[in-house]
Amino acid sequence: MSYLKFDKNLMINLEQSLPKEMLRTNQAGAYHCTSIVGCNTRKQHGLLVIPIAEKDYRPHVLLSSLDETVIQHGAPFNLGIHRYQGGVYSPNGHKYIREFDCENVPRTTYRVGGVILTKEKIFISKENRILIRYTLVEAHSPTTLQFRPFLAFRDVNDLCMANGNLNGDVTPVNNGVATCLYHGYPTLYMQFSRKPEWVSDGHWYNGIEYVKDLERGVPYCEDLWVPGYFEIPIKKGESIIFSAGVEEVSPRSLNKMYETEIAGRTRRTSFFNCLKNSAKQFYISEGDDQYIISGFPWGTIIARNTMMSLPGNTLAIDHRGDFEKIMATAWRDLKKFVETGERSQRIHGIDLPDIPLWTIWAVQQYAKSEGKEAALKTYGDMVGELLNYILADGHPNLRVNGDNGMITSVGTSYPISWMNSTLNGRPIIPRTGYLVEFNALWYNALLFAADLFENDANRDGDRQRYLDCAAKMKQPFVDTFLNGYGYLYDYVDGNFASPEVRPNMVIAIGLDYSPLDRRQRKSVLDVATRELLTPKGLRTLSPKSYGYRPFYLGSPEERELSLHEGPARPWLMGFYADAYLKVFGLSGVGYIDRMMIGFEDEMSQGCIGSLSQLYDGNPPFAGRGAISHATNVAEVLRTTRNLKKFNQ
Repeated sequence: MSYLKFDKNLMINLEQSLPKEMLRTNQAGAYHCTSIVGCNTRKQHGLLVIPIAEKDYRPHVLLSSLDETVIQHGAPFNLGIHRYQGGVYSPNGHKYIREFDCENVPRTTYRVGGVILTKEKIFISKENRILIRYTLVEAHSPTTLQFRPFLAFRDVNDLCMANGNLNGDVTPVNNGVATCLYHGYPTLYMQFSRKPEWVSDGHWYNGIEYVKDLERGVPYCEDLWVPGYFEIPIKKGESIIFSAGVEEVSPRSLNKMYETEIAGRTRRTSFFNCLKNSAKQFYISEGDDQYIISGFPWGTIIARNTMMSLPGNTLAIDHRGDFEKIMATAWRDLKKFVETGERSQRIHGIDLPDIPLWTIWAVQQYAKSEGKEAALKTYGDMVGELLNYILADGHPNLRVNGDNGMITSVGTSYPISWMNSTLNGRPIIPRTGYLVEFNALWYNALLFAADLFENDANRDGDRQRYLDCAAKMKQPFVDTFLNGYGYLYDYVDGNFASPEVRPNMVIAIGLDYSPLDRRQRKSVLDVATRELLTPKGLRTLSPKSYGYRPFYLGSPEERELSLHEGPARPWLMGFYADAYLKVFGLSGVGYIDRMMIGFEDEMSQGCIGSLSQLYDGNPPFAGRGAISHATNVAEVLRTTRNLKKFNQ
């Protein structure tokens, strides 16, 4: 039985099936995303969504959807489904779905009378092309398939309105047609493995609604252009492949292309395999460069998210080579910033003060996975350069206090940490001064580097500086952050100490090197367990705190206000698990193992096979935000991998 399989009873119930989404990517920034019944529920959904370099690499929806119609004895049965103004669904193709299976590729089985038709979708790796294979499993009379493409040609965050500016020309190509609606966009090629008949019948489909956008309080209604339709007869047992891409393809190659692509896929037969597939979807290749995108469907390449998610999304699934490629690309831009102050045009936020610290943490995970010798050889120079850069006060917003060895940053005008929500351009949580996770990462980086350079005589001087600085800040860290209630202040600025119970303190106790002793770690862990722990990760704020907002709902402003004021983040469970296992050792494995069950349940919810950006802080802990988030997937994978090591 498939791990990810949904039967007819669920599929025909739109209340149950529409919230479930599926995502496929090509590891080059393009993706396909929709609900499991094929009804687009947000403006970012589409059959072929690609980044366009000329438009700042932003993703654009070219082909929104493709409606299929089964024709027998002259009677059409439309398998598509759209929501129109007033909440009207038409056509109602979902009623023909018998099952949906996502173990290998998304596979939908339709039954129309005596006709059984399967539809399988697959993206071609690192190419802006999606293939759909249709197989007529059963039919008792001549059958024709009709295909009607819905075109958008717009930014994923915009909406299309009927207009007279589009270019409605359709050009015949081998076994298909090509079209480009607007200047500045690539040409879309729609082709089949067998020659179809093309019927030009261009007109607008008006008033298509996206229910997810309606719920989020943002514009949600658009018009889509349909230039005509394809018709092609199909025999029982026959398969036909449809291709949509930005380059013309030889129709004869489509079958081989499909089989070659599907052969390398990891089947989603377990929790781990689901997350492994999800992790690889975040890879972005651009020539010799490789990145990690922060999430889908509206993610970008962000420095902090890259470093936080890099170990889990590569090393935890035995992709050492991808770790090294992604790190090499990121280090090139980070090194340029360190040496010249020039910001990256491709990696956002590379100038933020904690990026060097998270980079060293990522190298530390590499050392634990691949060995200290390999880490020293590959990243020793980088680690030393970053630490010396910080010690020399080279960063414009990171200062080492000469008296206590701790680091300070200014975060009053713009957010400097991962808690980066803003309102009217100002940080909602003005974390400034001594930030608890910044200083914990700093202490950890110093001692990790000292251990890394232990047998490197050429670095004896640097190593001693790191040990001296760590020793100097150890007690001041405890004195500054640990309070009489057994937990750590979130940040301290002058005489002000933020008393709110937040999860950043868990990072401080989960790192390999912590200024806190075991008893102090346990005290912080106990508070985090009582006030922050949920089945979907750690809350961003304790329910006991004033201003606790557990639900990520409402208008864009309301959601921004609640972003870090209560909703839970799965990635924080990685540091919680690290801390728990450091305090309780082998006896804590069973407890953390049970906590992972909450994430396994999510494999059949939200974006199936992946994890959402955040979850409500109160029951039923619904998933919100981006439907697939790199840092969450990474840290759950890293934790799962660590548990396996304990159980060996």
